[in-house]
Amino acid sequence: MYLSKLFIPLLKNNPSEAKIKSHQLMLRAGMIKQSSAGIYSWLPLGFKIMKKIEQIVREEQNKIGAQELLMPTIQSAEIWKESGRYEDYGDEMLRIKDRQGKEMLYGPTNEELITEIFRSSVKSYKSLPQLLYHIQWKFRDELRPRFGVMRCKEFFMKDAYSFDLSDDEAKKSYNKMFFAYLNTFKRLGLTAIPMAADTGPIGGDLSHEFIILAETGESKIYADKRIFDINIKKHTNEDISINSLRKKYDEYYAVTDDKFNKKDFDKQVKKENQLTTKGIEVGHIFYFGDKYSKPLNCLVDLSDGKKVNVKMGSYGIGVSRLVGAVIEAKFNNNLMKWPDSISPFDVALIPSINKNDKTSYDKALKIYNSLKQKNIDVLFDDTEEHLSAKFKKFDLIGIPYQIILGSKSDNDKFEFKEIEGKTEILSLEEIQNKLLIKRNLN
Repeated sequence: MYLSKLFIPLLKNNPSEAKIKSHQLMLRAGMIKQSSAGIYSWLPLGFKIMKKIEQIVREEQNKIGAQELLMPTIQSAEIWKESGRYEDYGDEMLRIKDRQGKEMLYGPTNEELITEIFRSSVKSYKSLPQLLYHIQWKFRDELRPRFGVMRCKEFFMKDAYSFDLSDDEAKKSYNKMFFAYLNTFKRLGLTAIPMAADTGPIGGDLSHEFIILAETGESKIYADKRIFDINIKKHTNEDISINSLRKKYDEYYAVTDDKFNKKDFDKQVKKENQLTTKGIEVGHIFYFGDKYSKPLNCLVDLSDGKKVNVKMGSYGIGVSRLVGAVIEAKFNNNLMKWPDSISPFDVALIPSINKNDKTSYDKALKIYNSLKQKNIDVLFDDTEEHLSAKFKKFDLIGIPYQIILGSKSDNDKFEFKEIEGKTEILSLEEIQNKLLIKRNLN
């Protein structure tokens, strides 16, 4: 992609309404544009990053056997009345009527709809267990939307739902999702800590929030520092291995302020291991048994002819929110560096170009075409700005690697720079090999 052709409306200064780094950066780097309070258009740069996050989320769901479907954004109020949540959910739910006067709503979540789909489609225990998920837009009418995509009204979310015969089998599904979430966030370059949490309006009696550490986080967290030493790479998606991993995490104190008890904290965690800080919620999982299957009469037949209510769990990841969360976790010293796995481009090509230097442009174009032939996604800065201005721009955009054609370049050797890392003088072949290795690691 030529930078001169990319739709990227950069801003020189931080907008006054943006109070945290992610909101400031996403506006300044032309990733989003506010449509109305709490509602944003996703512009090409931001949308590309979000779609990469979506694909990683999808791949990790598929690895544990979850199946993807797609439910609508608009739901009938009838099934919500059937579950008893229509009036209880509160003003966050956007209630509407169609032209026939039928009560509808813009889905804030999908427990009711997925249960209705399941109960009308599955009748026998032989079809269990089932893990179903979709990635779809949601709407919650926040009273005070703020912090850009971190707390907005319309957001892009992965939500999954498990259906099992018994509590024991349901816990296995819960643990599979627990494992998938840890792997998902690791691939995004994040260390997410699962913490015991309240179930809120979703309901149930078992819940974990996945929190990443960030000073701008809204959640206050209390944890045993040793929880960061757990190595998830040693575990597979087999039930025994996942159960072992869950037990390791459960050994260490880790809660949000909703669950915090100072006496328990001091009793269970030595002073030198106590961590009190702030974090950002990037995922939430719930087990709620038959909370929805009972009122919605979601039953399956057993081998002896008896009918039982299925046991259910719900599992959410804020895909669009993760774009902001990654920025909050990775932004440092006025520099942004996207993790390789979700960077909008693999590398930035930054030559010193002016109208009287056709040789420099031709050399840059040759490099650009060679990278494209290797399927390396490169952003070519073909503008005539001074190099210092270009560097400031790319510090904002955050592409992790740069090929610089400046004073340090010599014939067939070029400056290869990693943001917040070392700079090397390498041949084009060496640069290509490095970038391809980085891609394979992700």
